[in-house]
Order: sequence, then structure tokens, then C-alpha cells
Amino acid sequence: TAQQARNLVMDLGERIAGLRFVIHDRDPLFTPAFREVFTAEGLRDVTTLPRAPRMNAICERVIGTLRRELLDRILVLDERHLARVLQEYLIHDNGHRPHQSRCQRPPDIATQPFRDVTDLDDLRSIRRKPVGAGLINEYHHAA
Repeated sequence: TAQQARNLVMDLGERIAGLRFVIHDRDPLFTPAFREVFTAEGLRDVTTLPRAPRMNAICERVIGTLRRELLDRILVLDERHLARVLQEYLIHDNGHRPHQSRCQRPPDIATQPFRDVTDLDDLRSIRRKPVGAGLINEYHHAA
């Protein structure tokens, strides 16, 4: 793994200056020699928490959601464009997107106005708002 780390550093070249961390689990494959390759380049070595087997699963789930709902459907032009798209998705995810673990409510439910829909005529006042470069739609009641 130390040799693979050296190969990665060589392949990255000048781009490694833009990195700050190397995050990895506590696998015995990540030896002190592996860590030294990155610390010599000025990167901070961060290991995952011990006895936290679900940590990787949670991260992989978030990454999978981002890929399926957003990144697989858009052509990212540069780092600035990616940051803007991810920021817009983060606002959508926390403020509007339903989450199963929260009984189909978004995390920022306090920011959502409560409206009781009892009349079918009220359904005509629903408006669509495209977010995430037009890939995702949010639906709101018109004012």
C-alpha cells in the first residue's frame, strides 16, 4: 500500500497541493510507511473512529444518493460548478426532500409552512420549482 500511495502522489503531481486530508479506516494495510507518504506531502492523516462499523455504510449511502439523484445526470464543468450544484442540492435535501428516517419529513421541517389541504380546489395552487440544475423538482403551494 505504501508503494500505491507513492504512485498516487506522483500521479497527482501539483494537484496534491489542493488536498488537506487523507481519510482511511483502521485496516492493518495502512502501515506507518503508508501514512508517512502523505504526511511528507503536508496532508493530515485521519482515521475513522474505532468500533464504528456503520460509518462507512452511512458515507456510502450519502455518496450513492448524490450520485443517483444528481451527479449521474449532470455534466460537471469544474470545481466551482460542482460546489454550486452540491450547495443547491444540500439546501433541497435539508429543506424539502422527504427522509424515511424522519417519517417522510425534511430535516428543516420548522422552516416549512404548515398548510392543511382539505379542498380539492386548493390543489390548483401548487407550483413547481426546478432545483439542482433543473434535474429535481420541488412542489409548493402558491402564495
